[in-house]
Amino acid sequence: MIANTYENLQQSHPCFGGQKNNAGRIHLPVSPGCNIGCAFCDRQVNETEERPGVTSTVIRPEESIEVISKALELCPDIKVCGIAGPGDTLATDYAIETFRIVKKHFPNLIKCMSTNGLLLDERADELIDVGIDSLTVTVNAVDPEIEAKLNKFIIYHGRRIEGVDAAKILIENQLKGIKKVAQSEMTVKVNTVLVPEINGEHIEEIAKAVSECGAKIYNIIPLIPQFELKDMKPPTCPEIDAARVKAGKYIDVFRHCKHCRADAVGVPGKSEYGQQIYFKRVNVKETFSHG
Repeated sequence: MIANTYENLQQSHPCFGGQKNNAGRIHLPVSPGCNIGCAFCDRQVNETEERPGVTSTVIRPEESIEVISKALELCPDIKVCGIAGPGDTLATDYAIETFRIVKKHFPNLIKCMSTNGLLLDERADELIDVGIDSLTVTVNAVDPEIEAKLNKFIIYHGRRIEGVDAAKILIENQLKGIKKVAQSEMTVKVNTVLVPEINGEHIEEIAKAVSECGAKIYNIIPLIPQFELKDMKPPTCPEIDAARVKAGKYIDVFRHCKHCRADAVGVPGKSEYGQQIYFKRVNVKETFSHG
């Protein structure tokens, strides 16, 4: 049974509205590898960019005790321990290993994880067992033809699968996985990267599908033009607002995303201690492999 309900998370989790109560979070960058090839994703090791997929270092699960202890000394407002990459959290075992450590040594921290959902259905029981309180799944389409324009391939059980075939597997596993973890009372948030020229007219369909599977809250993230979609136009504010209105017919919509790095520490928009915590910060930019 999950201890933190959606209502509780709205008071204590920055990604569910808890930022109004000065709720802080620490992201542990323990998951370097990824298993899908998003056309908009440019994972980096650097100090400068404020967005998902960026970190200054990757730590080992056993280092998390020291990192969290130091973070809590600097920022007692931290209520949430999250793992959001910089790769996918289920592509390796590191995230689940880390959460076992967190559960033992910091039982009062809310455990939060993000995933692309490719392996969510088959690893759902592990997440339930380790006591994940909130799970974010990035679902950019529920139509394989649209998804294939946003994600070029998957690495699935040792096979590289491309195009629509890959999209069908990804979408099926995402929706089945969301339904499975939601039935355990784990709170599920869905992120969608809004690319107006690709999935701009598809948001309502995504929101309806994930809500029917048990997701509680929906976050629309505007495209940051980069990598293979560097020439695409990001959504305008009216386009984002219109997408939120459409999604809001089916699911609660989150409106205050801060585009946090994978090594963020502190209260979003108010304090940031990442440089003090992750003392191994580097000054080079280096793209992670998608595999």
